[in-house]
Amino acid sequence: MPEGDTVWNTARVLGRALDGARLTASDFRVPRLAGTDLAGWTVRESASRGKHLLLRLAAPAPVDPGSGPAGRSATRGPGGVTGWTLHSHLRMDGAWRAYAPGERWTGRPAHLIRVVLRAPDAVAVGYHLHELALVPTAEEDALVGHLGPDLLGADWDPAEAVRRLAAAPEATIGEALLDQRNLAGVGNLYKCEVLFLRGLSPWTPVGAVPDLAGTVALAQRLLAANRGRWTQSTTGSLRRGETSYVYGRRAQPCRRCGTAIRREELGERVTYWCPACQPEPGVGTGPGRPAPPPTGTRAGTGVEPPAPTP
Repeated sequence: MPEGDTVWNTARVLGRALDGARLTASDFRVPRLAGTDLAGWTVRESASRGKHLLLRLAAPAPVDPGSGPAGRSATRGPGGVTGWTLHSHLRMDGAWRAYAPGERWTGRPAHLIRVVLRAPDAVAVGYHLHELALVPTAEEDALVGHLGPDLLGADWDPAEAVRRLAAAPEATIGEALLDQRNLAGVGNLYKCEVLFLRGLSPWTPVGAVPDLAGTVALAQRLLAANRGRWTQSTTGSLRRGETSYVYGRRAQPCRRCGTAIRREELGERVTYWCPACQPEPGVGTGPGRPAPPPTGTRAGTGVEPPAPTP
């Protein structure tokens, strides 16, 4: 699931393959950038911002941003810029893969390739990428400036994330966590898992969440715990079938109370939850309705998960 941690990992893979390299060829397979030639450009760094990937480049000479996609009928002169950013968004199905020269490209079918970047020691292939754009690095904010604090960024600001969430108290907490303007990096998987671990129904209004700061802090810890690995786990287990509490577990027993996990689709959004551990707004816990899961310190997440159901 391409959420903030996946994009962070992808940026590191591209960085290891391309940072400091001078591109020998490029092949864009989207109309907007068709014919753009980045040969001779140097990759400065690969970075992530929430779910956005930013490949920062240096042109060999100033390029006029007003003359069309860089490298295609572009004029070079005193008014041009040398710092550019190739922006992409993975959404639900995009991916970048790095290969050695001559290695077979096995990431996805060839018709899904949107861009190929070649360097002397590596080839980067972008599959089914969205919002692919080449902009002056100084203008990155036009693409990512609307985002809230990045959960995995060096400038992560939990207080600002809480402030943004609290600004719309009538919104449901499930919607608010997915709104990248509040905090950048949470997708459906982490939304579902965070809410289960906090004992919150996805339909709880933000204004009724008792500890918004604790919810934000947990989201950050869960994403941070999965940096550097591709298996996303919120339980502390990397075993197949044991990596989540509710996400992807429709009709299976809750790992805490045994109640069947429920699933609901709202357009492209999917919500999984335990109706017992995550009571609806206004419905408290009591006999037959377990309290929210306790907190602890396992797996670097700050949460002590219940034992998996056999």
